[in-house]
Amino acid sequence: MEIIKKGVAGTMQSSDLMVFVEPADTLRLEIESTVIKQFGHLIRAKADEVLAKNGVTAGFIRLTDRGALDYAIEARIETALQRASAA
Repeated sequence: MEIIKKGVAGTMQSSDLMVFVEPADTLRLEIESTVIKQFGHLIRAKADEVLAKNGVTAGFIRLTDRGALDYAIEARIETALQRASAA
């Protein structure tokens, strides 16, 4: 999946996250989370999994997490990617 424009999904409510996606020459993932010390490695692993599953090799992806569960992380990233790849 090629990221051709900016895409956003999610909310800043508790137990949710915002995902910001935009075009870039390389793949860069930035995570900000209220639970980064406890769960940062799991958030990154889920994000990496979703990006790989969707064939994303380039783009700037920023996650602002407020304690979202893994299924929410996956859904929000996929939605932002779809919005960023649609013409």
